[in-house]
Amino acid sequence: MRLDIFLKNTGLIKQRSEAKRACDAGRVQIGGQQAKAAHSVAVGEQIHIATPTRLLDIEVLGIPERQPARRDRGRFYRILREEHRDPYEDLSF
Repeated sequence: MRLDIFLKNTGLIKQRSEAKRACDAGRVQIGGQQAKAAHSVAVGEQIHIATPTRLLDIEVLGIPERQPARRDRGRFYRILREEHRDPYEDLSF
């Protein structure tokens, strides 16, 4: 399954287009390397996602065949590290 579809189907990123933009911008990494949206996701891979509001490291536990129910999305990944960031913390007035 493509990385952008995996991120969307598991709810880690809300829209596929947003997931593709994050990959293109270098905010998604697999194994320390910038990941492309078309990267084929495999079980056991560790994915690092950096958004303006959080940093997230996950391990892929399974690949959904189709979009799972919202309550079942967490079965396909395990959160290794999650850090929330304030996007406005560096602004000083």
